Amino acid sequence: MKFFSSLITLSLVSVLAKAAPAAEVDATLTKRAAPVNQLTGYATLNGGTTGGTGGTTTTVTTLSALRAAVSGTAKKIVRISGIIQGDGEVVDVGSYTTLLGVNGGGADGLIGGGLRVKQSKNVIIRNLRLSKSVAPTDLIQIQYSTNVWIDHNEFSSDLTHDKDYYDGAMDIQHGSDYITVSWNYFHDHFKTSLVGHSESASAKAEDTGHLRVTYHHNRFENVNSRLPSVRFGTLHAYSNYYKNIADSGINLRNGAQGLVEANLFESVTNPIQTALYKGFVVSRNNIFTNSDAPDLSGVGSLTTVPYTYTIDAASTVAAIVTASAGVEKISV
Repeated sequence: MKFFSSLITLSLVSVLAKAAPAAEVDATLTKRAAPVNQLTGYATLNGGTTGGTGGTTTTVTTLSALRAAVSGTAKKIVRISGIIQGDGEVVDVGSYTTLLGVNGGGADGLIGGGLRVKQSKNVIIRNLRLSKSVAPTDLIQIQYSTNVWIDHNEFSSDLTHDKDYYDGAMDIQHGSDYITVSWNYFHDHFKTSLVGHSESASAKAEDTGHLRVTYHHNRFENVNSRLPSVRFGTLHAYSNYYKNIADSGINLRNGAQGLVEANLFESVTNPIQTALYKGFVVSRNNIFTNSDAPDLSGVGSLTTVPYTYTIDAASTVAAIVTASAGVEKISV
């Protein structure tokens, strides 16, 4: 791995080892503070994402109670108290559901199983610790679904097993659309986040024109790859913090378009990839420290997105995201 250090500020490029690409410099960007407890991104479109707002509230402490509480399409708010032991299978989350940790100063979530949002719409999952779901069950899997907000969760497994022992931490597949992934903490995991399940012709037909996803203010640390890896879809990734990434960061492939801005890549192998699998990127105002040079050869066309958002400059991202991403950081 070739390492280089380049520091890009909003008004100055300081060359330390290799100069960062000129496309990374944008003097018009100013430091602002993005809201920590507010939905932004693609999940605000298509009518917005409100989850189970206005529905009944239930608190659960067992796997059977969790499965029953999140099923169906009635509006509902389900709160997990404590860590629930999974059975290796998925828990299917129905439409118009908000699923939360109780935020009582302890750990709330699911271990040894996963949450699946399949053929559903209007789902919010926040403030949960999700860990160690053995393959083929993802910690969160979104399929055939629209308007989903994944926010302020913690995803982890371990790096002592081989890369295929656990499956994905947070995967978005099968034509899902209008998804926001924000303020989460991903750590100690191999296959972190996949957008688009396959390179097949049927997947291309299913996913093209869909898979519109926003990743912002997430913390990725001591993970291997897929941050995310995107096939056929549209990615907006801004103000994320990547640290100690072993294999690859953002991977755009199979015609995927990405707008990647104001992210901090610290000790990251292959921070942005386009050429290897024929993806495209517009990259601006990112910082790469002790990281490989980004592959920006697939020049993208995604220069704007159809929603308003507030960027935190890459130079401030480490402190902001470390302080505010993950569980027990918001009132829910």
